[in-house]
Formats: sequence, structure tokens, C-alpha cells
Amino acid sequence: TGSFKDRGMTVGVSHAKAVGAMIIACASTGNTSASLASYAAAAGIPALVLVPATKISAGKIAQTIAYGAKVVQIDGDFDRALALLRELTTAYDVYLVNSVNPFRLEGQKTIMFELLEQLNWQAPDWIALPGGNLGNTSAFGKALAELHQVGLIDRIPRLAVIQAAGAAPFAHYFQSGFEEYEAVHADTVATAIKIGDPASTPRARRSIEVTQGWVTTVTDDEILEAKAVIDGVGIGCEPASAASLAGLKKLRAEGVILPEHTAVGLLTGNILKDTDAVTS
Repeated sequence: TGSFKDRGMTVGVSHAKAVGAMIIACASTGNTSASLASYAAAAGIPALVLVPATKISAGKIAQTIAYGAKVVQIDGDFDRALALLRELTTAYDVYLVNSVNPFRLEGQKTIMFELLEQLNWQAPDWIALPGGNLGNTSAFGKALAELHQVGLIDRIPRLAVIQAAGAAPFAHYFQSGFEEYEAVHADTVATAIKIGDPASTPRARRSIEVTQGWVTTVTDDEILEAKAVIDGVGIGCEPASAASLAGLKKLRAEGVILPEHTAVGLLTGNILKDTDAVTS
């Protein structure tokens, strides 16, 4: 469907089908709902998605509706939507496929497998990725530790998690030495990572510790500048993806990443996921 969510969703929905789930549900800022709706349709299982009523990409909602999912808009942000969904799945027989689902993370691990295979198993010094609900951060740390354990890579790359400055609770947690965590009210142009209380924070912390990683923030202006660069070379991405490049640039300027280091920046969503960022 044009985002990394498909990697985890194919595994999550396959497990849901295997255990006989009658309804599959997620909370979403857009990409997860589109992916869930697609894979649920392929599996023949009804899908329910909870999304914020405002500031969500029309393209992502259009995908979700087209694939036949039941869309419920809630008065609140993603964090409120996920809280409501957890109440629902506790009370009723509904299968939850947000990234708190461990099968989702097993699917997302394959991004690391493919990345390192493309590099002939020569691990880069850094892998940069956007940080929203932190499912990828959790999955990637687990994948890298396992690849190192079985000898496919001879060292573990450092993860650089990049959050939008207006949605950066994990970055603040990292800056406190993982001593003080506080949820925030998220506000950023990068809607895919507009999350103020990431559900995967504990597992993401473990990934940062295992990989000796780093967490930083970039402004919306820096995100859009990086997006223009990525778009300008004919690749293209939605705003949240551009956080990877913006973060690499910042960490290089700060001396965290050195000139001799190798780095990979991950793009997580197709340029058509948020056309308003281009046309408005």
C-alpha cells in the first residue's frame, strides 16, 4: 500500500487468520489503517480502524475506505484513538494489530534483513529512521541483535531515531538518560509520526541500548527541506520519511556521526501518501 506498515501487517493479519479472528482493528494516523484494510480484505476478515477526526492525510483515508474497512473518526489524536481501541479489544473479541502486537514486529524485522542483504551483509555504522509509535525502532533493534547473534553481520549498526520536534517524547526521554518520560501533545507536519505517547517506548529503549543508538529531533522546516532533496532526485517520500535525512544531516553537523562513518536513511512512506505536503 506504499508504506513500511505492509511488512508487519502481512504477518499480523496472517496470524489473525490462523487463530480465527472475526474482526481486526487498529488505531492509526493513516498508514496503518490503509495497510490493515488492504490485508484484511485479502484475508476476508472485517476491519475496523480508529483515526483522528482532523489532520490526517486524505490519501491514506481514501485507501482505507476503498479497501472496505469500517472507519471511525474520534474526537482526539492518535494516542486517544489507541487508548479507546485497547478498551474495545479488552472488552470484546477484536484482534488488535497495532505495533504492540508482537507478530507485527516480526514482520517489520524483515526491513533490516533486506537492507543488510542489499549491502552484502556489510553493516553500516548508522541506520537512521523516523520515530513515531516506535514499532520500527523496537523491531530493528531485535533484528540487528539476532543477525549479529547468528553471524550474518560482524557488528551491530547504531540506530539513529529521528523525531519531529513537535512530537518528541522519546527524544526527551533519551536526553534525560532514560530517567524521565513524559507524554506530549503532538503537533507536526509529519502526520505519520505525530504521536505524543508512543506505545512501544520500553522496547524502543531496549533497542537504543542494544545498538548504542541515538535519538534526536528535527523541526518541521528541516523535515520539509529534506523532503525537497529526496523529491528532487526522483525518489520522493511523505514528510515523516524525510526525518531520516534531516536527522542524519543534524547528527553529522553535531559531530555525532563522523565523516568516515557510513549511514543508511530509511524512507517509510511513498510520496503519494501525503500530497497536501506538496500541493498546499
